[in-house]
Amino acid sequence: MATGRTHRPATRSRGIPEATVARLPLYLRALTALSERSVPTVSSEELATAAGVNSAKLRKDFSYLGSYGTRGVGYDVEYLVYQISRELGLTQDWPVVIVGIGNLGAALANYGGFASRGFRVAALIDADPAMAGKPVAGMPVQHTDDLEKIIEENGVSIGVIATPAGAAQQVSERLIAAGVTSILNFAPTVLSVPDGVDVRKVDLSIELQILAFHEQRKAGEEAAAAGTGPVAEAAAGAGTGTGTGAAPAAAVEPPAGRAAAAAAARKGGPEGDVPAVMPA
Repeated sequence: MATGRTHRPATRSRGIPEATVARLPLYLRALTALSERSVPTVSSEELATAAGVNSAKLRKDFSYLGSYGTRGVGYDVEYLVYQISRELGLTQDWPVVIVGIGNLGAALANYGGFASRGFRVAALIDADPAMAGKPVAGMPVQHTDDLEKIIEENGVSIGVIATPAGAAQQVSERLIAAGVTSILNFAPTVLSVPDGVDVRKVDLSIELQILAFHEQRKAGEEAAAAGTGPVAEAAAGAGTGTGTGAAPAAAVEPPAGRAAAAAAARKGGPEGDVPAVMPA
């Protein structure tokens, strides 16, 4: 059976844009669901809706694969599943090691979707001696002392890091030195890697913070529309002549904004100044 060490996907050599590559798994997931329902063909509009993209972008993406569909019929589902799987390198076996078998690492080890998508968890590795030999997802955890040997014996080229942030960089360096050329990083830190090594970062806290931003914005818009928020009330008072006589701009400016403006004025203006509190 082929391994990740000896075969590489053909996407880069064929000049497929990275944005298209990022969407191929979305198409494959939608097509797999159609295949499981024994749907023989699908239109570009239907598939685009299922994948969450527009149909023009989908047709452009598929043109890079040399697949154009049939007018009035659509795309052959089974052929597209094979074509995209081949392009992503999923028609071969990709051995993967997971380093860091805490709660997250154990959850990843127990995920049943790896095998059906062309990935085989070859080893679970942890630095805690107490974890050595402990079965997780039916596999014994191995100690990090054996990391290089494990990677060589299994021909691993993809590593998953689920360690605490402080250990992630060192783990990545050991993985790369042992021959790993692609890393999926779940640690809340940015890895520094050499050219030729691909890193994909999954940071759940960042995704939640982005959602919190959108929730806050939606709440502010709803309050403004209902005229119940402090900003809306101040603006309404200024607009109807019932305010306290302050200029409208001052009426709607939040206290924090006024304090920041005053501080900037004392320092000679905002140009070139370093804010007192840098964003996280």
